[in-house]
Amino acid sequence: MSPAATCDVRVREIEPLAPGLKRFSFEPAHGGLFSTPPAGGHVMLTLRDGARVMKNAYSLVSPPAERARYDIIVRLVAQSRGGSAFLHHKVARGDVLEMAPPLSLFPVAATAKKHLLIGGGIGITPLLSHLPELKARGARYELHQLSVADEAAVFERLLAPFAAGAEIRVHGGGRAAFDMAGLLARQPLGTHLYVCGPRALMDAVSGTALALGWPKGKIHKESFGDTSGGLPFKAVLKRSGIEVEVGATQSLLEAMEAAGVAAPCLCRGGACGECRTPVIEGEVEHRDDFLSAEEKAAGTAIMTCVSRARGPRLVIDL
Repeated sequence: MSPAATCDVRVREIEPLAPGLKRFSFEPAHGGLFSTPPAGGHVMLTLRDGARVMKNAYSLVSPPAERARYDIIVRLVAQSRGGSAFLHHKVARGDVLEMAPPLSLFPVAATAKKHLLIGGGIGITPLLSHLPELKARGARYELHQLSVADEAAVFERLLAPFAAGAEIRVHGGGRAAFDMAGLLARQPLGTHLYVCGPRALMDAVSGTALALGWPKGKIHKESFGDTSGGLPFKAVLKRSGIEVEVGATQSLLEAMEAAGVAAPCLCRGGACGECRTPVIEGEVEHRDDFLSAEEKAAGTAIMTCVSRARGPRLVIDL
Protein backbone atom coordinates (compact mmCIF):
# COMPACT_ATOMS: atom_id res chain seq x y z
CA MET A 1 0.00 0.00 0.00
CA SER A 2 1.64 3.19 -1.13
CA PRO A 3 1.63 6.48 0.79
CA ALA A 4 -0.28 8.00 -2.15
CA ALA A 5 -3.27 5.86 -1.20
CA THR A 6 -3.76 7.67 2.11
CA CYS A 7 -6.25 10.41 2.88
CA ASP A 8 -6.47 12.93 5.72
CA VAL A 9 -8.90 12.13 8.52
CA ARG A 10 -9.86 14.20 11.54
CA VAL A 11 -10.32 12.81 15.02
CA ARG A 12 -14.01 13.36 15.64
CA GLU A 13 -14.30 11.85 19.10
CA ILE A 14 -12.24 9.92 21.66
CA GLU A 15 -14.19 7.80 24.14
CA PRO A 16 -12.52 6.03 27.08
CA LEU A 17 -14.13 2.60 27.44
CA ALA A 18 -12.03 1.20 30.27
CA PRO A 19 -8.53 1.71 31.70
CA GLY A 20 -6.30 1.10 28.69
CA LEU A 21 -9.15 0.97 26.13
CA LYS A 22 -10.25 3.90 23.97
CA ARG A 23 -12.56 4.23 21.00
CA PHE A 24 -11.40 6.70 18.33
CA SER A 25 -13.88 8.05 15.78
CA PHE A 26 -12.62 9.63 12.54
CA GLU A 27 -14.29 11.68 9.83
CA PRO A 28 -12.97 12.84 6.43
CA ALA A 29 -10.87 15.93 7.11
CA HIS A 30 -12.15 17.72 4.01
CA GLY A 31 -15.81 16.76 4.29
CA GLY A 32 -17.88 14.20 2.45
CA LEU A 33 -18.26 10.53 3.25
CA PHE A 34 -15.94 7.56 3.52
CA SER A 35 -16.19 4.63 1.13
CA THR A 36 -18.27 1.68 2.35
CA PRO A 37 -15.85 -0.56 4.26
CA PRO A 38 -15.96 -4.35 3.99
CA ALA A 39 -17.09 -6.35 7.01
CA GLY A 40 -14.05 -7.40 9.03
CA GLY A 41 -12.07 -4.59 7.43
CA HIS A 42 -9.13 -2.66 8.80
CA VAL A 43 -7.44 0.64 8.07
CA MET A 44 -3.81 1.65 8.30
CA LEU A 45 -2.95 4.83 10.17
CA THR A 46 0.28 6.73 9.61
CA LEU A 47 1.33 8.19 12.96
CA ARG A 48 4.01 10.88 12.99
CA ASP A 49 5.76 11.49 16.30
CA GLY A 50 8.48 14.00 15.53
CA ALA A 51 10.97 12.34 13.19
CA ARG A 52 9.52 8.92 13.90
CA VAL A 53 6.86 7.53 11.53
CA MET A 54 4.71 4.57 12.56
CA LYS A 55 2.23 2.68 10.38
CA ASN A 56 -0.30 0.59 12.28
CA ALA A 57 -3.36 -1.38 11.14
CA TYR A 58 -6.56 -1.21 13.20
CA SER A 59 -9.84 -3.10 12.76
CA LEU A 60 -12.91 -1.00 12.03
CA VAL A 61 -15.67 -1.47 14.61
CA SER A 62 -18.23 0.89 13.08
CA PRO A 63 -21.02 -0.70 11.00
CA PRO A 64 -20.13 -1.10 7.31
CA ALA A 65 -23.18 0.99 6.38
CA GLU A 66 -21.88 3.94 8.44
CA ARG A 67 -19.95 6.18 6.03
CA ALA A 68 -19.86 9.42 8.01
CA ARG A 69 -17.29 8.00 10.41
CA TYR A 70 -14.83 5.17 10.90
CA ASP A 71 -14.34 3.88 14.46
CA ILE A 72 -11.49 1.85 15.94
CA ILE A 73 -10.82 0.62 19.48
CA VAL A 74 -7.21 0.67 20.68
CA ARG A 75 -5.75 -1.06 23.69
CA LEU A 76 -2.77 0.62 25.37
CA VAL A 77 -0.10 -2.07 25.20
CA ALA A 78 2.46 -2.23 28.02
CA GLN A 79 5.28 -3.14 25.60
CA SER A 80 3.95 -0.86 22.86
CA ARG A 81 6.27 -0.20 19.93
CA GLY A 82 4.77 3.25 19.93
CA GLY A 83 1.44 3.15 18.09
CA SER A 84 -0.96 2.52 20.96
CA ALA A 85 0.95 4.81 23.32
CA PHE A 86 0.94 7.59 20.72
CA LEU A 87 -2.82 7.31 20.16
CA HIS A 88 -3.63 7.11 23.87
CA HIS A 89 -1.32 9.87 25.08
CA LYS A 90 -0.70 12.28 22.19
CA VAL A 91 -3.70 12.25 19.86
CA ALA A 92 -6.53 14.68 20.66
CA ARG A 93 -9.93 15.53 19.23
CA GLY A 94 -9.53 17.63 16.10
CA ASP A 95 -6.10 16.24 15.18
CA VAL A 96 -5.58 15.24 11.54
CA LEU A 97 -3.97 11.89 10.72
CA GLU A 98 -3.29 9.93 7.53
CA MET A 99 -5.38 6.83 6.83
CA ALA A 100 -5.22 4.26 4.04
CA PRO A 101 -8.52 2.96 2.59
CA PRO A 102 -10.05 -0.06 4.35
CA LEU A 103 -9.52 -3.60 3.20
CA SER A 104 -10.52 -6.96 4.63
CA LEU A 105 -8.58 -10.19 4.98
CA PHE A 106 -11.30 -11.49 7.31
CA PRO A 107 -14.57 -11.42 5.33
CA VAL A 108 -17.89 -13.08 6.13
CA ALA A 109 -18.21 -16.39 4.26
CA ALA A 110 -21.13 -16.07 1.85
CA THR A 111 -21.95 -19.79 1.76
CA ALA A 112 -21.90 -20.51 5.52
CA LYS A 113 -25.06 -22.01 7.01
CA LYS A 114 -24.03 -20.68 10.42
CA HIS A 115 -21.28 -18.37 11.67
CA LEU A 116 -19.46 -19.09 14.95
CA LEU A 117 -17.44 -16.12 16.19
CA ILE A 118 -14.91 -16.34 19.04
CA GLY A 119 -13.06 -13.27 20.31
CA GLY A 120 -10.47 -12.81 23.01
CA GLY A 121 -9.94 -9.40 24.59
CA ILE A 122 -9.31 -6.71 21.98
CA GLY A 123 -9.78 -9.45 19.37
CA ILE A 124 -13.48 -8.60 19.48
CA THR A 125 -12.83 -5.60 17.21
CA PRO A 126 -13.05 -7.20 13.72
CA LEU A 127 -16.03 -9.27 14.88
CA LEU A 128 -17.95 -6.11 15.81
CA SER A 129 -18.16 -5.15 12.14
CA HIS A 130 -19.27 -8.69 11.24
CA LEU A 131 -22.36 -8.51 13.46
CA PRO A 132 -24.34 -5.80 11.60
CA GLU A 133 -23.51 -7.52 8.32
CA LEU A 134 -24.75 -10.87 9.63
CA LYS A 135 -27.93 -9.30 11.03
CA ALA A 136 -28.59 -7.52 7.74
CA ARG A 137 -28.28 -10.84 5.90
CA GLY A 138 -30.57 -12.60 8.36
CA ALA A 139 -27.74 -15.07 8.92
CA ARG A 140 -27.56 -17.51 11.79
CA TYR A 141 -24.67 -16.76 14.12
CA GLU A 142 -23.29 -17.30 17.61
CA LEU A 143 -20.62 -15.22 19.34
CA HIS A 144 -18.47 -15.93 22.38
CA GLN A 145 -16.18 -13.25 23.81
CA LEU A 146 -13.48 -14.20 26.32
CA SER A 147 -12.23 -11.52 28.66
CA VAL A 148 -10.79 -10.82 32.07
CA ALA A 149 -13.42 -10.20 34.73
CA ASP A 150 -12.66 -6.46 34.97
CA GLU A 151 -13.49 -5.89 31.30
CA ALA A 152 -16.52 -8.16 30.92
CA ALA A 153 -18.97 -5.27 31.41
CA VAL A 154 -17.21 -3.25 28.69
CA PHE A 155 -17.63 -6.01 26.12
CA GLU A 156 -21.24 -6.60 27.19
CA ARG A 157 -21.97 -2.92 26.44
CA LEU A 158 -20.27 -3.13 23.06
CA LEU A 159 -22.26 -6.24 22.14
CA ALA A 160 -25.59 -5.07 23.60
CA PRO A 161 -26.90 -3.58 20.29
CA PHE A 162 -26.70 -7.03 18.71
CA ALA A 163 -27.82 -9.16 21.66
CA ALA A 164 -31.59 -9.23 21.11
CA GLY A 165 -32.57 -12.65 19.78
CA ALA A 166 -28.93 -13.62 19.22
CA GLU A 167 -26.64 -16.17 20.82
CA ILE A 168 -24.05 -13.82 22.32
CA ARG A 169 -22.15 -14.51 25.52
CA VAL A 170 -19.26 -12.83 27.32
CA HIS A 171 -17.07 -15.19 29.36
CA GLY A 172 -15.58 -13.05 32.12
CA GLY A 173 -13.51 -15.94 33.41
CA GLY A 174 -11.50 -16.22 30.19
CA ARG A 175 -10.54 -19.62 28.78
CA ALA A 176 -10.81 -21.30 32.18
CA ALA A 177 -14.60 -20.89 32.09
CA PHE A 178 -15.01 -21.69 28.42
CA ASP A 179 -15.88 -25.14 27.07
CA MET A 180 -14.15 -24.73 23.75
CA ALA A 181 -14.22 -28.36 22.65
CA GLY A 182 -17.89 -28.75 23.56
CA LEU A 183 -18.84 -25.62 21.65
CA LEU A 184 -16.94 -26.65 18.53
CA ALA A 185 -18.18 -30.24 18.66
CA ARG A 186 -21.89 -29.34 18.68
CA GLN A 187 -21.90 -27.03 15.66
CA PRO A 188 -23.99 -28.10 12.65
CA LEU A 189 -22.45 -28.98 9.29
CA GLY A 190 -21.81 -25.93 7.16
CA THR A 191 -20.73 -23.74 10.07
CA HIS A 192 -17.80 -21.37 9.51
CA LEU A 193 -15.55 -20.43 12.44
CA TYR A 194 -14.01 -16.98 12.95
CA VAL A 195 -11.49 -16.30 15.71
CA CYS A 196 -9.44 -13.28 16.71
CA GLY A 197 -7.46 -12.64 19.88
CA PRO A 198 -4.17 -13.57 21.52
CA ARG A 199 -2.09 -16.04 19.54
CA ALA A 200 -2.45 -18.72 22.21
CA LEU A 201 -6.25 -18.51 21.96
CA MET A 202 -6.28 -18.58 18.17
CA ASP A 203 -3.93 -21.57 18.09
CA ALA A 204 -6.05 -23.40 20.69
CA VAL A 205 -9.32 -22.73 18.84
CA SER A 206 -8.01 -23.65 15.39
CA GLY A 207 -6.10 -26.66 16.73
CA THR A 208 -9.15 -27.98 18.58
CA ALA A 209 -11.37 -27.43 15.54
CA LEU A 210 -8.97 -29.31 13.25
CA ALA A 211 -8.71 -32.17 15.77
CA LEU A 212 -12.52 -32.40 15.77
CA GLY A 213 -12.57 -32.70 11.99
CA TRP A 214 -13.39 -29.15 10.94
CA PRO A 215 -12.33 -28.47 7.33
CA LYS A 216 -9.40 -26.06 7.26
CA GLY A 217 -11.24 -23.88 4.74
CA LYS A 218 -13.99 -23.17 7.26
CA ILE A 219 -11.62 -21.81 9.93
CA HIS A 220 -10.86 -18.10 9.62
CA LYS A 221 -8.33 -16.22 11.77
CA GLU A 222 -7.53 -12.53 12.03
CA SER A 223 -4.03 -11.94 13.37
CA PHE A 224 -2.75 -8.70 14.88
CA GLY A 225 0.81 -9.99 14.57
CA ASP A 226 3.47 -10.68 17.18
CA THR A 227 4.76 -7.35 18.48
CA SER A 228 6.92 -8.67 21.32
CA GLY A 229 10.23 -7.70 19.70
CA GLY A 230 13.46 -9.64 20.14
CA LEU A 231 17.23 -9.42 19.89
CA PRO A 232 18.65 -6.75 17.55
CA PHE A 233 20.10 -7.95 14.24
CA LYS A 234 21.50 -6.67 10.96
CA ALA A 235 19.50 -7.12 7.76
CA VAL A 236 21.40 -7.04 4.48
CA LEU A 237 19.25 -6.13 1.47
CA LYS A 238 21.25 -7.86 -1.26
CA ARG A 239 19.79 -6.28 -4.39
CA SER A 240 19.58 -2.81 -2.86
CA GLY A 241 23.08 -2.95 -1.41
CA ILE A 242 21.78 -1.63 1.91
CA GLU A 243 22.43 -2.79 5.47
CA VAL A 244 19.74 -2.05 8.07
CA GLU A 245 20.07 -2.34 11.84
CA VAL A 246 16.87 -3.77 13.33
CA GLY A 247 16.33 -2.73 16.94
CA ALA A 248 14.96 -4.87 19.76
CA THR A 249 11.52 -3.23 19.58
CA GLN A 250 11.40 -2.77 15.80
CA SER A 251 10.06 -5.09 13.16
CA LEU A 252 12.23 -5.71 10.10
CA LEU A 253 9.65 -3.85 8.02
CA GLU A 254 9.74 -0.82 10.34
CA ALA A 255 13.53 -0.72 10.25
CA MET A 256 13.56 -0.84 6.45
CA GLU A 257 10.95 1.93 6.23
CA ALA A 258 12.96 4.07 8.66
CA ALA A 259 15.95 3.61 6.32
CA GLY A 260 13.91 4.90 3.38
CA VAL A 261 13.26 1.52 1.76
CA ALA A 262 9.88 1.23 -0.01
CA ALA A 263 9.30 -2.34 1.15
CA PRO A 264 6.04 -4.09 0.16
CA CYS A 265 3.42 -4.39 2.89
CA LEU A 266 -0.32 -4.53 3.44
CA CYS A 267 -1.70 -5.99 6.68
CA ARG A 268 1.39 -5.53 8.91
CA GLY A 269 0.17 -8.50 10.95
CA GLY A 270 1.71 -11.52 9.19
CA ALA A 271 -1.54 -12.60 7.56
CA CYS A 272 -1.73 -11.44 3.94
CA GLY A 273 1.57 -12.48 2.34
CA GLU A 274 2.25 -9.12 0.67
CA CYS A 275 5.60 -8.61 2.46
CA ARG A 276 6.91 -12.12 1.77
CA THR A 277 10.60 -11.76 0.90
CA PRO A 278 13.12 -14.46 -0.14
CA VAL A 279 15.89 -15.26 2.36
CA ILE A 280 19.39 -15.77 0.99
CA GLU A 281 21.31 -16.34 4.21
CA GLY A 282 20.49 -16.62 7.91
CA GLU A 283 17.90 -18.29 10.12
CA VAL A 284 14.38 -16.91 10.50
CA GLU A 285 12.24 -16.75 13.63
CA HIS A 286 8.81 -17.12 12.03
CA ARG A 287 5.90 -15.30 13.70
CA ASP A 288 3.40 -15.12 10.85
CA ASP A 289 0.15 -16.89 10.09
CA PHE A 290 0.69 -17.02 6.34
CA LEU A 291 3.53 -19.45 5.59
CA SER A 292 2.84 -23.17 5.91
CA ALA A 293 4.75 -25.32 8.39
CA GLU A 294 6.76 -26.71 5.48
CA GLU A 295 7.64 -23.25 4.19
CA LYS A 296 8.72 -22.14 7.65
CA ALA A 297 10.88 -25.22 8.03
CA ALA A 298 12.54 -24.54 4.67
CA GLY A 299 13.57 -21.07 5.90
CA THR A 300 13.67 -19.58 2.41
CA ALA A 301 11.20 -16.74 3.00
CA ILE A 302 10.38 -14.20 5.69
CA MET A 303 7.32 -12.07 6.41
CA THR A 304 9.09 -8.82 7.17
CA CYS A 305 6.20 -7.26 9.10
CA VAL A 306 6.39 -9.69 12.04
CA SER A 307 9.21 -12.23 11.68
CA ARG A 308 12.84 -11.73 12.73
CA ALA A 309 16.32 -13.21 12.44
CA ARG A 310 17.34 -15.84 14.99
CA GLY A 311 20.96 -14.76 14.71
CA PRO A 312 22.86 -11.49 14.35
CA ARG A 313 22.59 -11.29 10.54
CA LEU A 314 19.99 -11.96 7.86
CA VAL A 315 20.48 -11.54 4.09
CA ILE A 316 17.29 -11.05 2.07
CA ASP A 317 16.58 -10.68 -1.64
CA LEU A 318 15.32 -7.11 -1.71
